[in-house]
Order: sequence, then structure tokens, then C-alpha cells
Amino acid sequence: MIQIQTVLNVADNSGGKRARCIKLLKKGSKTRYGKIGDLIVVSVQQIRSKNKLTSKVKKGDVLYGVIVKTRSNFKRSLGLSFFSDQNSVVLLNKQQKPLATRVFGLIPKELRNGKFSKVVSLSSGTF
Repeated sequence: MIQIQTVLNVADNSGGKRARCIKLLKKGSKTRYGKIGDLIVVSVQQIRSKNKLTSKVKKGDVLYGVIVKTRSNFKRSLGLSFFSDQNSVVLLNKQQKPLATRVFGLIPKELRNGKFSKVVSLSSGTF
């Protein structure tokens, strides 16, 4: 479960390393937690040191992101549950398209059903 002020790893090659959740963009005004596939607003806290000159993002940038991994259990409709060892996000632009050209690691199948099929196609596989 991701909530406001959670620090997330960036799972793409846009240049960011860590990002902090600022706002959850879910229906309902009293939404407290976000899960896999939810859209959030993040602030870039740290960038990758190797890509400082070619980075698409800078420290302090406010961007959209989609949650791709969480440390809490995520249960599918068939009863299978899974979790990751880290909280991760993929950075998006204002049109909700990925900033990066690659996504690191496996991405859950639940993103394919929504409007994030481009994120799934940039990843190395799904689970």
C-alpha cells in the first residue's frame, strides 16, 4: 500500500532513482492507499549519478507515475497473491505516456487491462 510521503524506487531509465508520492489520483476524496496500477503524483528526490547529463528528469520535478510494485500483498481475482521486495513506480508525462524507453524488471499483468499497455510493452515481461 502506497500513501502520501512514501519513497518509491523508479523502475525505468528516465534518469530518476527515487521519488516521493505527493498525491493519489483515485476516485473518492478520502482515498488513503494506492495499489498496483494506480496513478499518483510524484516528486523526484534523487537522480542516477551516471545519467546526470542525459537525464530526462531533474531533482525536484513533479511528474505523474504509475505504481508497478508494492511491498504489501496484492491479491488477484483467482486467489493468487504476490508481493515484491520494493515499492516501485514508472514515471509518466502529462499525457500519461512513459518518459522512458525501457522499464526494468517484471511488470504485473493488471497494467495491461488499463491505459498503461505502453508500460507493459516497454518491460522485459509480465508476471
